[in-house]
Amino acid sequence: MAGNREDAGRHTSPGRTVSLKGGGSANLRPNGQIRSINRNGMQIQHNLRGGRTIVGERSGARIVTAGRGNGYVQRAYVTRGGRSYYSRTYYDHGAYRVGIYRGYNYGGYHYYGYYPSYWYRPGFYGWAYSPWGPPVYWGVGIGGWGWGGSPWYGFYGGYFAPYPMYPSAAFWLTDYVIAASLQAAYADRAEANADAAASYDQGSSNYGSGGGQAANSGPVMLTLEVKQAIAEEVKAQLAADQQSSGGPGAASPDGQTMVPAPDNGELPPALDPARRTFVVDHNITVVSDGQECELTGGDVITRLTDTPDADQSVTASVSASKKTDCGAGKQVSISVEDLQEMHNHFEEQLNNGMKALAEKQGTGGLPKAPDTGTTASDVPLPPQDTNAAKDLTDQEATADQTEQQVKEETAAGPDRRQ
Repeated sequence: MAGNREDAGRHTSPGRTVSLKGGGSANLRPNGQIRSINRNGMQIQHNLRGGRTIVGERSGARIVTAGRGNGYVQRAYVTRGGRSYYSRTYYDHGAYRVGIYRGYNYGGYHYYGYYPSYWYRPGFYGWAYSPWGPPVYWGVGIGGWGWGGSPWYGFYGGYFAPYPMYPSAAFWLTDYVIAASLQAAYADRAEANADAAASYDQGSSNYGSGGGQAANSGPVMLTLEVKQAIAEEVKAQLAADQQSSGGPGAASPDGQTMVPAPDNGELPPALDPARRTFVVDHNITVVSDGQECELTGGDVITRLTDTPDADQSVTASVSASKKTDCGAGKQVSISVEDLQEMHNHFEEQLNNGMKALAEKQGTGGLPKAPDTGTTASDVPLPPQDTNAAKDLTDQEATADQTEQQVKEETAAGPDRRQ
């Protein structure tokens, strides 16, 4: 599809690109506001309705800032069996967490996949995968999910409704993963609104349907069909994790049933032909029919193509989205890197859901599970990077300065057009 001119036009962002003094470039939206900047090895991306992502490399570290000093710092960690593993230290509103990520080299590009630091016993994964017998009723109030009075749940009440009953843990975990993404989306929404008043704001929240934003005229709810597709992804991951934990037919230690690609390297999970459904984990601006639109946490997309184009993007269809997001049924171009991060978040939240299930099993109407003990993976959890918060703050300050310079250059440019 990369060679299809009509398809390429549908997936080209409206606006213009300008060269910057001293090197680098900036891409501007039709109203002159900054969409992205690439300068001195740092990429800055502004979402359509506020918020930005900054990616940079410094002293061997990959630094990804998601706004207001939050984000992660990734460094090379260890090598096992010829595979490279990386440590990530996340910093989120004053709290640290650390994760392991495995490197994938495919088509000359590097991708990073979530790697658990421990596994549950094989029987627990099997229990979560298999039918429970009598269905479990698990409400949204105290004693169940506890979401009843939560602002995020009320806000997205027209979009998401949990299952009325759970025939197996796989469906319970499906609601857990979706809810986690919507909670993050609610927080991102607050961050984006706050960014609209910050010094680096590009006014993108005002860049609405009159400026080229694809409106959502489709259904704005998570249908049972879409939730079923997510549940199938949950089941597939549980089966892979059971193998990884030493169950029957255990194969590779990372649980990925990957399709070999000897000419290009090893496929990252985001391009695995068996994986099609992705839950959006963060705000991302994409292009549909030549217009920009936004995907936010909890939206669902289905990957349609398997081979990345020259921009390392694939085509996906929007399966479910909220009122102001890209319309359901729209085809969008999305980067493999963004897809991989969605899959990473899915795996991490599924692992968190299994932990919650292990703690709650046998209570509140949930059936009792078999052995919920854990075994450490072959790659130990790395130590926390205590410089992460400073690295993220420093990168954000550099981005602020860069954006100010770009504003001055583009405002003074002789070809400035609205």
